[in-house]
Amino acid sequence: MTKDVIALTERMPDAPTLLAALHAGGPDLHLTATDDGAVVHLCTPAGRPLVSVESPLLVHVPGEAERLLGPDVTPPQLPYWWTEARASTAIPTAEPLAGSVCGRLAMLLGGTTWPREAAGTAVVETAEADEAVTATPLADGALPAVDVLTDSTAVVLADRPVLGLTTWLSDVLRTTAASGRALHLVTPPDVRLTLPLRTALAGAPNRWVVANPQGGYYDGLSGAELSWQDGTFSPTASPAKVADAFARGARPTAARRLTVALRTVRSPAADLVLGTALETAWRHLTGAPPAGWGTAEPINLPWPPRQLTDLARSRSPEPTHALVVGAPDRPAVATHRTTRTTAGVAEEITLTVGYPSADQVPLDALEPLAAELVDAHGLTTMLTTLTAGGTDLTLAPVLTAPPSPLTFTLGPRDIGTIGLTHARRPPLTMKPVRLGAPSAPALHYPLGDGTDPTAWTALQTLTAHLKAGTPTGGARI
Repeated sequence: MTKDVIALTERMPDAPTLLAALHAGGPDLHLTATDDGAVVHLCTPAGRPLVSVESPLLVHVPGEAERLLGPDVTPPQLPYWWTEARASTAIPTAEPLAGSVCGRLAMLLGGTTWPREAAGTAVVETAEADEAVTATPLADGALPAVDVLTDSTAVVLADRPVLGLTTWLSDVLRTTAASGRALHLVTPPDVRLTLPLRTALAGAPNRWVVANPQGGYYDGLSGAELSWQDGTFSPTASPAKVADAFARGARPTAARRLTVALRTVRSPAADLVLGTALETAWRHLTGAPPAGWGTAEPINLPWPPRQLTDLARSRSPEPTHALVVGAPDRPAVATHRTTRTTAGVAEEITLTVGYPSADQVPLDALEPLAAELVDAHGLTTMLTTLTAGGTDLTLAPVLTAPPSPLTFTLGPRDIGTIGLTHARRPPLTMKPVRLGAPSAPALHYPLGDGTDPTAWTALQTLTAHLKAGTPTGGARI
């Protein structure tokens, strides 16, 4: 398991300051670096990793420390530097060593640490570390913070109130996928995931594994009881049995989460700017633009979409993944994926916005939003759903009510493939609204108001109707 300690400082941790902080373990420890120097490791003389320190990150986005570390943290004024240290709990002295590294950074540079009680400045004696643990040499490219590595699975044990899709976890996901392994993230039951990390772990064979307080383990997304079998976590029975701790469900809440999943396709023109469809949706649903974006959490860059465009151009033809957040008083988070296709530049966006109560959800904004996306941003599809959930936009490992569909919009290209006459006559009570230019119309289908239990049936009926009119290789419904 690793224990995280974070330094939030007013000034940048330069090389002399980092060296002073890294001497918290005395002169006998060794330094190594991975990821082209982005991560520095404090190791025992025998090579056993004690503490890993990531490159400092300059945060310009308000509310990120509070969103990821909790309301008790008091970061310096923006912009501030975020430096993460991870201690291996295999060696008892590693955790106080990480606290001393971050405590020294905060003392020298001004700022604070998280958690506060972990901070220190004293030299931590680590002479017994090599005797306490038999070191196993790390394979080339292995990440020291991976706790268990088998032929099929990399296991990471983590324990902090909110786990986000950090740079480190993103690297672990990429490394495990490249090696043909699954990532199993093991946490206590009181840990919550951010929506970006939940999305990253949702695809098989990755898992969120929760230590069941009643004994054993269960899947944090499905609730299936799990056990360690043949070097991986697998369901204990077939069909899978749902753990009681998961089935108790989430606490009732008046808060609601509106999710908009949309796809646009535009021509790869020289003046193309990415992110404009996302900003349009953000303004319609919150009254303000996004606050910041980045490729991992914490999200550190101010919003301007031009930088997102530059990043995507530099990575093309490979896809680009980005994360976006709103201001603290307008809670919202989105994932944004850009890909090159035969039809042009595709943007796949999932935006979730939190509202304190159902009556504050702007249902009347969905049709105007769809209309603007069709007219100006090359919308191909958009599905909106509503579900109960806190405005912190995190996910607990408990059963939650499924989202309820609100609307579905199909863009002009797919309407042209299906045929307007067929597409506008689904066997539904609510009829579609015609959007866009008369020569290239889109259709916006109302499905429910968030309380109608038949909305999923309506969506399934609509999907089947549209597919029935789709030639082979036509619309993506």
